[in-house]
Amino acid sequence: MNEFTFSIPQNIVCGTGTINKLPEIISNCGYTKAFIISGQVLTRLGVVAQVSALITTSGFDCAVFNNVEVNPSIKTVDAATEAYKKSGADCIIALGGGSPMDVAKAVGVLAVYGGSITDYEGAEKVPGKIVPIIAIPTTAGTGSEVTAFTVITDHSRNYKLTVFSYNIIPEYALLDSELIISLPMSVAAATGIDALVHAIEAYLSTAASLFSDAMAEKAMELIGGSIRTFCANRKNITAAENMLMGSTFAGIAFAWARLGNVHAMAHPLSGFFDIPHGVANAILLPVVLEYNSIADKGKYKKIYDYINSKNYSEKNFTTDMLVDEIRALTESLGIPKNLSSI
Repeated sequence: MNEFTFSIPQNIVCGTGTINKLPEIISNCGYTKAFIISGQVLTRLGVVAQVSALITTSGFDCAVFNNVEVNPSIKTVDAATEAYKKSGADCIIALGGGSPMDVAKAVGVLAVYGGSITDYEGAEKVPGKIVPIIAIPTTAGTGSEVTAFTVITDHSRNYKLTVFSYNIIPEYALLDSELIISLPMSVAAATGIDALVHAIEAYLSTAASLFSDAMAEKAMELIGGSIRTFCANRKNITAAENMLMGSTFAGIAFAWARLGNVHAMAHPLSGFFDIPHGVANAILLPVVLEYNSIADKGKYKKIYDYINSKNYSEKNFTTDMLVDEIRALTESLGIPKNLSSI
């Protein structure tokens, strides 16, 4: 067995209605003013106002930055950091999908250590603890609520830079399935496939361990068994719970096993063409799986068993069957087949 290490350095609260525990968490941690980082879609849906009211009616102060875009930029990070400093807040609420969480992590770094987020690009350049973050995902999803990564778009280079540090993992994650049941079909599909890719790439990574494999396998079981149902009916609370927990387990898996060529190619597609990250991943996944199949040591069959729509195992399995199943899955969810179509 190869040597490996792992830890779960945060508190994770799961269950329907757990958003209502937010004031209790703020109080127990000794915070006095929260700074919500979110986007315009959740603002229009009233989710930002709901969370803000939950905080203020419990006797705490609250400020809001709600201008986070898809594939957030350095400019957005700088604006959010300035707003955070002016607010006088002592904690950050990252409310939304991967984009608000990426910005929240970047703000948490810059508010403490200064400079530009580009100064921290790469691995383990964040010198210590950042502003404490409570992450509340509204997609299932990026898994960013449990990962040591933040990804920010640098338009000067048409490039998505990555900051990797275990110092930036949010202090708390609140997983409330009621917050994801209003997702549009297209978003549910793209983010759901993104979570599946996280699990698959972590599972196939050469840095995988018994720990990351356990997280990845449970993630694939939950997502593979629920993604079709959830996309067809986002109000199916059991499917929503499975997708949210699967996304989180996948995030834990890749926080320790890293990712692969799907993400390596998806990031420049978003950087150059602003393609939604999950869509890019979905299109690339079967191509990369096909390319890597020569190196399979039996894990392709396990992945296939978790996600195949027939719910039975083929005796005469070939790696092509997994590739075909992935293509059938993404097509059934309405995701474009190839890059030329987007």
